[in-house]
Amino acid sequence: MKPSFHPRLINDPFSDPGLFIPFLFERRALLFDLGDLSKLSARDLLKVSHVFVTHTHMDHFIGFDTLLRLLIGRDKEIHLFGPSDFIEKVEAKLSAYNWNLIDSYEDILSVNVAEIQGEKVFVQGFSSRDRFRPSGAPKQRPFKGNLLSEKSFSVDALLLDHKTDCIGLCLKENFSINIIKEGLKELGLPVGPWLREFKEVIYEGRNQAQQFRIVWQDEDMVTRERYFPLGELKERIARISPGQKITYIADIVGSPENIAKAVDLALDSTHLFIETPFLDKERDVARRKYHLTAKEAGLIGARARVKELTPFHFSPRYFGREEELIQEAMMAFGSGT
Repeated sequence: MKPSFHPRLINDPFSDPGLFIPFLFERRALLFDLGDLSKLSARDLLKVSHVFVTHTHMDHFIGFDTLLRLLIGRDKEIHLFGPSDFIEKVEAKLSAYNWNLIDSYEDILSVNVAEIQGEKVFVQGFSSRDRFRPSGAPKQRPFKGNLLSEKSFSVDALLLDHKTDCIGLCLKENFSINIIKEGLKELGLPVGPWLREFKEVIYEGRNQAQQFRIVWQDEDMVTRERYFPLGELKERIARISPGQKITYIADIVGSPENIAKAVDLALDSTHLFIETPFLDKERDVARRKYHLTAKEAGLIGARARVKELTPFHFSPRYFGREEELIQEAMMAFGSGT
């Protein structure tokens, strides 16, 4: 069965951190962190609807300009999330440019920025229509761990310590709807945008007896249309399974409090992406730089009972010795000690 989300690290483990999460059968994606985005195509970046920035150190935030440059002149709404002072940082980026000609653009780019401050989230909007000036005072709402909640998935976060607030992130799928291609073939149905609507009505729990309409264009550009009872179509082309849980942890000191929080966030994850900058024998260096060791990263994965662990964000001092970091992390992950 193919999962609905296919997360992949944007760069190699020595380069800027970032996780690209495209949606199966949809022209949509999420981004965790905004480091160097040059490895992503414009087609990939245009799928992005929501960006979650762990913190605004340069290697996690420099890609903002790349994304902004691509989106200018397009009719698009982009949502960004970050820790304390995030609204100020985004506003500084936007105000650094001269927007005197943007009034001539027909399409409007809206940038919605959410900032976590303790138990509150502050939200500020910026629009190309107003030359990206803030749209009034920020709105606020309570923060109890959830940043985004949709029919099929949610994104939760918690604040961790990197000598500054740093967000740990977790994408949870409510349940997974896997499309059976053999079933599509038997019914003479194509893969297409209609599958997104099909999934949405299942997540909504619609009446199984209601008729579901499928419209598409064949190879001769002739419009085709068919109807199926939703329950029958679901039985023929869909397989329901428990959803994925994808956790992303970057740039945290290995304190007991941080480790306990990270374990809680990652508990029972399908896949944990976690920083492993230093070997445990250089724990003192890791502490001074407010990072984990590879062993600590592996232990977090083991204690959280994650199924798959991917180490990343290696210190450049280990260039050519990356196997040492991977082995230490995976040994701790496998043994739990």
